[in-house]
Amino acid sequence: MKKSDVLKAWGRILQGRKPSLSIEITRECPLRCPGCYAYGDEHLGGGTTLRGLSDYRGQALIDGVIDVVDRHKPLHLSIVGGDPLVRYRELETLVPQLLARGVHVQIVTSAFRAIPADWARLPHLTIAVSIDGLREEHDVRRAPATYDRILKNIAGQSVTIHCTVTGQMMKRPGYLRDFLAFWTPRPEIRKVWFSLFTPQVGDDLPEILTPAERAEAISQMMALRREFSKLDMAESLIRQFATPPRSPEECVFAKTTEVVSADLTTPVTPCQFGGTPDCSSCGCIASMGLAAVADHKLGGVLPVGALLKASVWAGGWRSELGAAPPPPPKLKVLH
Repeated sequence: MKKSDVLKAWGRILQGRKPSLSIEITRECPLRCPGCYAYGDEHLGGGTTLRGLSDYRGQALIDGVIDVVDRHKPLHLSIVGGDPLVRYRELETLVPQLLARGVHVQIVTSAFRAIPADWARLPHLTIAVSIDGLREEHDVRRAPATYDRILKNIAGQSVTIHCTVTGQMMKRPGYLRDFLAFWTPRPEIRKVWFSLFTPQVGDDLPEILTPAERAEAISQMMALRREFSKLDMAESLIRQFATPPRSPEECVFAKTTEVVSADLTTPVTPCQFGGTPDCSSCGCIASMGLAAVADHKLGGVLPVGALLKASVWAGGWRSELGAAPPPPPKLKVLH
């Protein structure tokens, strides 16, 4: 993350705005992936589910998304689902309009459908393709978005591969290295990210990593980032997996990202996982990345996180009362 991006985000926070926005653009998905948080019964708080919401298509979806973005004015927008490529016609119109507003757009997809060819040339657009491990596991979990289909649909593109590491993967020695060895030589792969599986409170799933498996995954990522240059994960980020935020209130990602579901109205709280995520086992790469930024010390003294907390407090005051509050006591001594 560039210093200029941090300063822009800080400015949004002081205005009482969250700099990041995530929109579940559709409730539809051709996949039925085990462990998918978006379709959990508690994802939207238990009153309804993602599949139970009304969603939009055509010009109504285009207008609705533009309206949400113009109201929130994010610096970064993640378009998720369902699978966003279910609405690929609408996205072909939406993406240029969103980029013209100065928004960095990330589309998270299974790549079950071909990605529009001209997207490869668009700046400030990230296509994140979700891969559930090596071919033999992925093809079972994510059919019809199989390896063969993904490779065909991303040809000529510049995409980021995102893999969520599970307990099953860590039970096989060398799994992460084999994954990187398959994907990173391919010219269409720009970078690779790993997350760790994040359960809901009370879950008992084979995807959950044991403490020993989590520690081993961290150790392997530290080593593999030196072997595979496309593994785009700094050491400061990887270290955060060992000490995830203890609650949404301590999570920088949760505090700085607004999430809206497929009716473009229903909020997803406390973060993109919805429900009651087990923060003590959080493995979200976005959360870890922003936690690493928060740990950075300005001038070697003041943690960015302390400044962020004060800014969130000030921005909340401004948002509610229309005026900035006096500085919090902790910041009065800072010059």
